[in-house]
Amino acid sequence: MVLGVAVLVATPSVIERLPVGASDIAAADLLARVQSSTATPYSGYAQAVGGVVLPVTDGLGGLPDLLGDTTSMRVWYLGPDSWRVDNVRLAGERDLYRTPTRLWRWDYEQNTAVSTPVPEPSLRLPREADLLPPELGQRLLSEATADEVSRLPARRIAGRDAPGLRLVPGEPQSTITEVDVWVDPDTGLPLQVDVLGAGSTRPIVSTTFLDFSGATPNADIVRFRPPPGADVQQQGGTDIASFADRIDTAGLPASLADLGLNGRDGQGSVGIYGRGVTELVAAPLPRRAAGSLVDQLRAAPGAVVTGNSVAVSIGPLNVLVTEPIADGLRYLLSGTVTPQTLATAAQQLGADT
Repeated sequence: MVLGVAVLVATPSVIERLPVGASDIAAADLLARVQSSTATPYSGYAQAVGGVVLPVTDGLGGLPDLLGDTTSMRVWYLGPDSWRVDNVRLAGERDLYRTPTRLWRWDYEQNTAVSTPVPEPSLRLPREADLLPPELGQRLLSEATADEVSRLPARRIAGRDAPGLRLVPGEPQSTITEVDVWVDPDTGLPLQVDVLGAGSTRPIVSTTFLDFSGATPNADIVRFRPPPGADVQQQGGTDIASFADRIDTAGLPASLADLGLNGRDGQGSVGIYGRGVTELVAAPLPRRAAGSLVDQLRAAPGAVVTGNSVAVSIGPLNVLVTEPIADGLRYLLSGTVTPQTLATAAQQLGADT
C-alpha cells in the first residue's frame, strides 16, 4: 500500500520529465487552431502568477491581486455561455457560474450569492477567470495575423506535449513586447500563456494548467443553485466601466493616437481602439467616480500630475484621467499602450469636443 501511494504521488513529476515530442505544425496553423477553439469544452486546474507590484489598490477592481499575486482556479467549461470557475483560496472559495441568462458569484465564506444579468457591459473590470490559459490566450491571439507569430519549441504541460507560439505585436504604441502561448494541438486550447512587457525581466503574467482534460464536463457541475439559507442578491453593473456605458456622449473619433476604433458591437459610449494586445479604452467618467479615482491616482507612487489630469503606470497598463473636457466631462483612458499614446489621445479628445 505504501509503495502504491508513493507511485501515485511521484507519477505527475515523472511525466513532466519525459522527453517532449517535437511538433512540425506551422505557426499559422497553430494560430488558426487557437482562434477557432473558443467554444471547445474543457476542464482543469490552473495557476496564474502575476509579476507586477501595483501602486494602487482601489478603484481598479481586482487588478492588484490579478497582476501581483498567485491565483488558483478550477474550471469546468461547456461553452461561452455555460461554465464555472472556482477561485481557490486559503480562506475559502469564490465561485463564478455563467448561464445563458445570468452570471452568479458565490462566496462560500460569506454565504452570499450575487446574480447579475447578461450580457455584461461592453467594458468591465478584470476578474480571476480572465487569467485562465484559454481565456487569456484566446483573447490575446484573437486578432493576431499569421505574419505576427512564430513557432516556439514544445513544452510538456499538464502531461501533454504542447507546441509553442510567439506573438510579437506590430504596433509601436504597445507596452507588450511578446506573448508566448503553448497549445494543446488536439483541441487548440492554450495550456500556458506568458505575457512579457518592455523592460520586464520576468513575465507580467504567467498562467498554466497543472491539470487539464479536453473531455466535455458534466452539465450539472456548472449549474448553480443557491444553498438553503444563503443571502441571495440581485445586482446590475456598478463599477466605473458600467457607469460609463450609461453616459450619453457624442460619437467618439474614428481614431485616437493612430489607433483605429475597433468595430465591435455594443460598445455604447465606451471607445475601444486598436486590436489584440494593443488596445486603448476611452470611457467617460461620472463626476463622482472621476473625483474619487483622481484622488486615488494622485496618491499613488509614480503618479504624474499635469494640471487637472493624472496618469499612472501599472506594469504594462497605463491609466490617465483627462482634464475636464466638454461640460466638465472627464475620460478614463487606459490600455496596454505607452504613456505618450494616452497623452496624445487626451489631447485629441480635448480638440474634438
